[in-house]
Amino acid sequence: MICVSIGRGRHRHVVLEHQHLVERGAQLVELRLDYLRTKVNLQRLIEKRPCPVVIAIRREQDGGRFKQDEEARQVMLRSAIVAGVEYIDLEGDIAEKIPRYGKTKRIISYHDFRKTPEDLEAVYDRLAALDADIVKIATMANHASDNVRMLELVQSAKIPTVGMCMGDIGTPSRILCGKFGSPFTYATFNHERALAPGQLSFDEMRDIYRYDNITAETEIYGVVGDPIGHSLGPLIHNVSFAEQKLDKVYVPFRVPREDVTDFLRDAPKLGLHGMSVTIPHKSAVIDHIAKIEESAAGVGAVNTLVHGEGGFVGSNTDFSAAMACLRKAAKERYGKEEDLSGKTALILGSGGVARAIAFGLHAAGADVVVSGRNTETAEQLAESVGCGVFEWRERHELDVEIIVNCTPIGMHPKLDESPYERQSLGPGMIVFDTVYNPANTLLLKDAADVGCHTVSGVDMFIGQAALQYQLFAGQEPPIKLMRETLARATSAVKY
Repeated sequence: MICVSIGRGRHRHVVLEHQHLVERGAQLVELRLDYLRTKVNLQRLIEKRPCPVVIAIRREQDGGRFKQDEEARQVMLRSAIVAGVEYIDLEGDIAEKIPRYGKTKRIISYHDFRKTPEDLEAVYDRLAALDADIVKIATMANHASDNVRMLELVQSAKIPTVGMCMGDIGTPSRILCGKFGSPFTYATFNHERALAPGQLSFDEMRDIYRYDNITAETEIYGVVGDPIGHSLGPLIHNVSFAEQKLDKVYVPFRVPREDVTDFLRDAPKLGLHGMSVTIPHKSAVIDHIAKIEESAAGVGAVNTLVHGEGGFVGSNTDFSAAMACLRKAAKERYGKEEDLSGKTALILGSGGVARAIAFGLHAAGADVVVSGRNTETAEQLAESVGCGVFEWRERHELDVEIIVNCTPIGMHPKLDESPYERQSLGPGMIVFDTVYNPANTLLLKDAADVGCHTVSGVDMFIGQAALQYQLFAGQEPPIKLMRETLARATSAVKY
């Protein structure tokens, strides 16, 4: 079950949002009375409540907005209990001052907005001893392992426990706590009005992650990187799992660079069956997996992990999808797929995708040249692949037949930028932009105008996602649905 928090300044807005949420399927709502800017009229809020409520009045020290004296706050909490609300949220330090009364259930809570304490079990024991029906612990995640410790606590708790980590790193705990035994999780009414760091909206929890369908048997997949908020992987994979009625969920894992070793060690504890790997971990994970496929080893980067016998197996679907796009373009342009051989290809950029495509083109017999804004990384990439390197400021002086943009130049919202001047493009070139938002970048528009053969980043993105999906789900992906979902998410035209 998802408990949706409402924090509004006016009673009328609280009542309207409560009604609207129930109409959309909410079964439990938290009314944050500390957000009200006028004198609280509790009866107005609960008299005709359309679903059960949790009453919470947070002090500033607990992340709330209540600024009156503490005695006034406790009087309001007692009044809510006497009024017969379904749940009352009491911080651990005041729980003994407010006795049980009637049928109102007691949520005894603890919040730490700086860290996840090392003594989580002791915190739980202290709260559980305060006549708790439900224990709630919300702490800030500073390390990926904080999620594991929190979820293991939830799983072992003798009293029903809502355990969540806050912040971007803590997002997985909000999505997965039900799998580990939490009676509910918390969400916000609207993603623009989160009441706690990292809180997801009700729509996201219900429609993207299908929280209420997650059980102890649900298989967990995800995307691992830092940052991770921009990733469309959760949307693409989860809508596909839902379409094919698979008991799987795909979760974003923000893992700081220094935490990747611990994260991979802890992954089996979370029940992770597979992962997409993105910046900055594509090379770092190689030292911590059981096996790596030949193409990924050649590229020196992994973007997909699947748990098998003995541990995780790494592959690179960026490589496979990009090369499929280029071979198709070559066949359409030259009539033969093998005509990549002998063609001069300019790779713009020197990141993980550039590495995969440079390796693939070089292996296909193309004459590859790398040009990046960071000269040092471009030189390192060229040396590792065995290809040429060219100064970024001189990139237009090369006579090339294939251009591949692997930089973020031209990506939303900077739609008026291009990594390559229009006047340097020539008819007949193959121009491949790995940017997929927007689908039709300025580079591709310029290329089409002068008669180039263009390849959109959408094709590569969907291609690599489809290959990952096959590895995760063991069946053919719903590619049409993936494309439609991506188009809606990026406000692009449908393909």
